[in-house]
Amino acid sequence: MKRLNPLSALSLSLLVLLLASGCKPKSDGSWQGYIEGEYVYVSAPVGGTLTTLNVKRGDTVKSAQPLFSLENVAESAAAQEAEQKLAQAKAKRDNLLKGRRPSEIASLEAKLAQNKVSSALAERELGRLTTLQKNNSGAISQEQLDQARTKFDASKAEAQAIEADIATAKLGAREDEIKTAELEIAVLEAALAKVRWAVDQKQQASPTDGVVHDTLYRAGEFVAAGSPIVSLLPPQNIKVRFFIPQDKLATIKTGSPVNISFDGAAKVYAATVSYIATQAEFTPPVIYSQQTRSKLVFMIEAQFSPTDSSALHPGQPVDVKPAS
Repeated sequence: MKRLNPLSALSLSLLVLLLASGCKPKSDGSWQGYIEGEYVYVSAPVGGTLTTLNVKRGDTVKSAQPLFSLENVAESAAAQEAEQKLAQAKAKRDNLLKGRRPSEIASLEAKLAQNKVSSALAERELGRLTTLQKNNSGAISQEQLDQARTKFDASKAEAQAIEADIATAKLGAREDEIKTAELEIAVLEAALAKVRWAVDQKQQASPTDGVVHDTLYRAGEFVAAGSPIVSLLPPQNIKVRFFIPQDKLATIKTGSPVNISFDGAAKVYAATVSYIATQAEFTPPVIYSQQTRSKLVFMIEAQFSPTDSSALHPGQPVDVKPAS
């Protein structure tokens, strides 16, 4: 059997000691975990070329602060076209509500006045012939009298028809025509709202306070609809995720306070348990040693105050202990 030289033997001894120490649980009763961040990815629901990127990685942004803009030439042109169509439809509706033009109504009124003169003449002629027939039955035939009466009746009926036309002209269009015009306006208003929405979506602002974690495109690049352009990390989205053995699950519940510490921390950070996994899982290999890796554990999440969150970074390993 080949013997190890002294240096190799020393290295092997150190490795065994290191593994042995890593397999032992922490003497202070703490649990291992890490800081987790839930990122907010800001995108535009419509595609286009990125023209302006207002932020860079590491920037602190406030809610409603502009983040980026996409080109909107096509959307702006569509909005202008929709506005013009809507204006035309409203003008058509207003014209129907007003009825005929004043000059058209004046023409009907002049026609009525002329008819009244003709009607008056026909009435006088009918009266004259009626009187002649009574005084001298042979001077006027019954046929002449009937013709005069028919002419008078026709003139009177025509006057009534003209008066009805004038009343209708002053009322405006029929109800069904006005209703159709109103429906057309509603359709065009919806179309205009849609294109205006598309224009507005080409500029996106921050939905919350936070830190810019990353920018995924540069100005001049084409961005597909729905593709994230900026990722944000709000302070309230920073939490600690740790794992406890199943036999310790009864010692902690939602709302329980825990203390968080890590290498170089200036203080112990307080957090509140916000979530306890409903199912057990195997110990993540990045957290535990080979000895405890096969044991079942439950994942726990706890939230920090916004003030403390600013000092923490996702991926950072931490130690978690129940608050005393």
